[in-house]
Amino acid sequence: MNTVLRQADQIRPVADRIGSDEEAVETARKLAAQFAARAAERDADRILPFSELDLLARSGLLAITVPAQYGGLDVSNAVLAEITAILSQADGSIGQIPQNHFYILEALRTDGSEEQQRYFFGRVLAGDRFGNALSERGTKTVGHYNTRITRDGPGYRINGRKFYSTGVLFADWITVFALDAEERLTMAFVPKGTEGVEIVDDWDGFGQRTTGSGTTVLDNVYVSADSVVFHHKGFERPTTIGSVGQIIHAGVDLGIARAAFAEMLDFVRTKSRPWMDSGLDRASDDPLTIAKVGQIAIRLEAATALVERAGHKVDAAQVETTEQKVIEATLAVAAAKVLTTEVALEASNTLFELAGTSSVQTGLNLDRHWRNARTHTLHDPVRWKYHVVGNYHLNGVTPPKNGAL
Repeated sequence: MNTVLRQADQIRPVADRIGSDEEAVETARKLAAQFAARAAERDADRILPFSELDLLARSGLLAITVPAQYGGLDVSNAVLAEITAILSQADGSIGQIPQNHFYILEALRTDGSEEQQRYFFGRVLAGDRFGNALSERGTKTVGHYNTRITRDGPGYRINGRKFYSTGVLFADWITVFALDAEERLTMAFVPKGTEGVEIVDDWDGFGQRTTGSGTTVLDNVYVSADSVVFHHKGFERPTTIGSVGQIIHAGVDLGIARAAFAEMLDFVRTKSRPWMDSGLDRASDDPLTIAKVGQIAIRLEAATALVERAGHKVDAAQVETTEQKVIEATLAVAAAKVLTTEVALEASNTLFELAGTSSVQTGLNLDRHWRNARTHTLHDPVRWKYHVVGNYHLNGVTPPKNGAL
């Protein structure tokens, strides 16, 4: 690769290498315990998790999907989703931030050249992070883009404005999605600090408050030709790009649901009062409360199982990338995303329903779980996932090929 890419090389501690799925899960649990300690404070005061993302990068977890032939673990997608859930239970924002990083790695695996894969996978193994400059406001749909990439001598120039740039504030590389002269979608790796890039921390959503999902302005930004991947190719044939991205989103929702459920259990056991007509001394002995807890627990168990099953379907499709295998993965991930969306919203609502009025005190900040669930589950409407699954089974219509499926 040429010298333009080397702008991102930095002197920093080399990231750890994780050697097994089990080690990856254990590493995530250890980090989650640290991240959870100040999660409510970070949300309340909007303290961006720079130090936490540094720890995450140094741990080696951000490199677990690097293919084995490039020195990575090539972790199962079921494990990737569970690790995402573990981190998201600790802090929903931290769990979401690497989603685009892993999506980008899958797109690189699918459509990058050998040289691009060797270089960028190597950077990830060293601890580099990729941020996302994909979505835009003011376009006809979320699948339309105004950002353009045009030829300039041996390289390209990029001009445009992105919003929802999750992870860019914490990243070493800004991965910009732009249309070329033939209206084809490209993915360009731009080193942080490149001239013409402005990152604006203006994300003001009421949930997922510390994801840093603000605006990225691209003013005549130069990028070398060997840093550009033709991303449109990934949707002209069966691939697992969308499934990988979506199963990570499902993991985020699952983690938020677990967090709300755990908070509810603790509050009902230790603080809630029984209803006056129950004749009971403890809220936790109320049979109606117990039944509702059981309902959420069962749905969480089902969601966990469905995410794991979907992850293995994605694994199979990555090994044998046929139309049928990819369809199976797409449908399984869509089902998992539906169930995790619904249980995240239900668990965060039930937290207040069973904990009672005292649980809404501002100082407790328990509402962050509902706010996080409501915000994150807006990414991809589940009503369309129901439609895709139903249309396939009823009419044999193949699911669309895009990053939202």
